[in-house]
Amino acid sequence: MKTNRVNLLIIALGLLLFIFSSCAFKTINRSKDVEYLPTGTTGTEAQKLNIFSPEKNTVLKDVLIFIHGGNWNSGKPSIYNFFGARLARKGVVAVIIEYPLSPKATYKEMAFATAAAVTWVKQHIAQYGGNPEKIFISGHSAGGHLAALVSLDNSYFDSLATGNPIKGSILIDAAGLTMYDYLHAENFEQGHTYLNTFTNDPVEWKKASPVNFVHRGMPPMLIYQGGKTYASIKEANEKFVQAVQQVAPGTPYYILKGKKHVPMILQFFWSWNPHYKTIIDFMNNN
Repeated sequence: MKTNRVNLLIIALGLLLFIFSSCAFKTINRSKDVEYLPTGTTGTEAQKLNIFSPEKNTVLKDVLIFIHGGNWNSGKPSIYNFFGARLARKGVVAVIIEYPLSPKATYKEMAFATAAAVTWVKQHIAQYGGNPEKIFISGHSAGGHLAALVSLDNSYFDSLATGNPIKGSILIDAAGLTMYDYLHAENFEQGHTYLNTFTNDPVEWKKASPVNFVHRGMPPMLIYQGGKTYASIKEANEKFVQAVQQVAPGTPYYILKGKKHVPMILQFFWSWNPHYKTIIDFMNNN
């Protein structure tokens, strides 16, 4: 009987913690399946995004655009709506985007779609309570690659005849940051999913590698890496951070001890995760 009472007390305390942590039940606005790129623009179907914003906005809020992972050939934004909802409850306007996937699209078409989503947000986000002058971009895994690429290589915005509006990038266990090195070392056979995405041409591999576009004056970065992530991601992040530190010393780089690749994004399911504060502070300060 005593054990049951203790268990009930633990459950009750847990429920109270959930209720009062991070404003878990704050109401927010949701706008889903908003089209940002019409059918045929990238040779595929229309591309859409989901927007999450605080319900009561007295001033325009900072904006975070998130790009999902999935080896460039899978995944969908709805899986990550929890991230958008939690950010909105913390006072951020969050945008979760989709993009065309391999083998229907190459990395260039994915990056173009990502830049188009950022441009759409710049033009329309004020209607949803977001500040068009404070747009940040983030991504996990393959999404981190696309976030880094469009942040650093302005050619995608040039093709849209717009300037790069990104004020900062948050990379979460990003893959593909040194794609040329990885593909050259792996020597995949023709038809491999990564060659469908990045082609068989080493020149394209270099163009697909964000590390080759690191430059002074680039948007500031906040970089996360899992302590137990894949070896290829560890190696790429280390090379990328070394290049970034040469032009932007002091760039924050967090290696989360014990974290594997997928848990690096799943950790944000918990509203009280301390890295929410780190991300929001980074946005407030840039």
